[in-house]
Amino acid sequence: MNAALVPELICSDIAVSLKFYCEQLGFQILYDRPEERFAYLGMGDAELMLEQPSTQDRLWPKVELVKPYGRGVNFEIRVDDVGAVHKRVSAAGLEFFLALEVRDYKRKSDTVRVRQFAVQDPDGYLIRLSQRLLVI
Repeated sequence: MNAALVPELICSDIAVSLKFYCEQLGFQILYDRPEERFAYLGMGDAELMLEQPSTQDRLWPKVELVKPYGRGVNFEIRVDDVGAVHKRVSAAGLEFFLALEVRDYKRKSDTVRVRQFAVQDPDGYLIRLSQRLLVI
């Protein structure tokens, strides 16, 4: 557990979210607090937290959540074998937000080529699974 950035995603049903992240994407529960409806997940170097709050007092902003929760957010999760994750997601019958593709992204002094696809989690967060192929 040493990721530089660990997002905490609010979910409406932690059991449904755990099925998505663990069974369909391949994350593992690193630790959890079931009594608090909280789980800390990891896959390779990627880590994230899931929480199903029981009250509004811990939410920010303190407003009612409206689905999709993740409007405007695109989480890129780097994986070693995007093809294996894509195969698992396909077998689960999930709808792809972005089909599997190879894409070049220009940076300041080079270009990175990735193989990627995106799906939405049960609460609408956009999850983009990405495998770095090369830097040009």
